[in-house]
Amino acid sequence: MAVPSELKYSKEHEWVKVEGNVATVGITDFAQNELGDIVFVELPEVDDEVSEGETFGSVESVKTVSELYSPVSGKIIEVNEDLEDEPEAVNESPYEKAWMVKVELSDESELDALMDAQGYQEMIGE
Repeated sequence: MAVPSELKYSKEHEWVKVEGNVATVGITDFAQNELGDIVFVELPEVDDEVSEGETFGSVESVKTVSELYSPVSGKIIEVNEDLEDEPEAVNESPYEKAWMVKVELSDESELDALMDAQGYQEMIGE
């Protein structure tokens, strides 16, 4: 299972890549593997506000629907619209092609609560 070392991770299986004051968010390889074949992704609108720990969308697989929880607070500045037509990209490339939203951070200190790759691997038992 891929767990890139440059990313941060939430207990809800979201990953975060930070560049300046922008956080790119997606779901982890572990999460997409547990969900199975993804058939639909529901994401927020650009300019929506998200709060750390609150839902910002959902992912539907052939097995279940899973809520997406924002690991950070801020304003949505970009949404990966490709996932509307290609939800399977989440299964194929969860860290590259299938990022979900980009958030302009309102509280960078929230990043301190996220796990590093080693902590996430320990949590999922890898």
